[in-house]
Amino acid sequence: MTQAVVVMGVSGCGKSAVAAGMAQQLGWRAVDADDLHSPQAVAKMRAGQALNDDDRAPWLGRVGALLAASSTAADTANPGMLVACSALRRTYRDRLRAACPGLRFLFLEGERSVLAARMAQRPGHYMPASLLDSQLQTLERPGADEPDVLRLDIDQPLHTLVQQACTAVRQANWCTV
Repeated sequence: MTQAVVVMGVSGCGKSAVAAGMAQQLGWRAVDADDLHSPQAVAKMRAGQALNDDDRAPWLGRVGALLAASSTAADTANPGMLVACSALRRTYRDRLRAACPGLRFLFLEGERSVLAARMAQRPGHYMPASLLDSQLQTLERPGADEPDVLRLDIDQPLHTLVQQACTAVRQANWCTV
């Protein structure tokens, strides 16, 4: 069976980079959920407007469908799926869990100053740094009642984060779907 992990957190935490690094080390497929946003949602974010639950609902549906399809596929060439997805609210994570039983989450968390500095280094990205505070306000940090979430502090080199994440994934029973 295929394994699945959502690399989650607010914009600027390094979801895409960590998922790509993990995919390279593990031989898994990586998908950036940003690519699944509708053109309308992207335009809204480019305009500096935060998405709301109604904006995110169809996007979460597409992310869930992708995870569901990967969990049922018997693909020896791709033993796992990594999805870089903000998954900011508990209800969003629960929706993804329902689509893909056994799904695990890797929560990349860090200080606002670190996040803002990283966002400033992404010229041309449709998510402007001005939306960081709205992301932080929307974020519902996973609690102890979400044992399928592993937390990693982003204030360390990318290769260290990727190594820590890959080690966790390789641990028995951490992310078997």
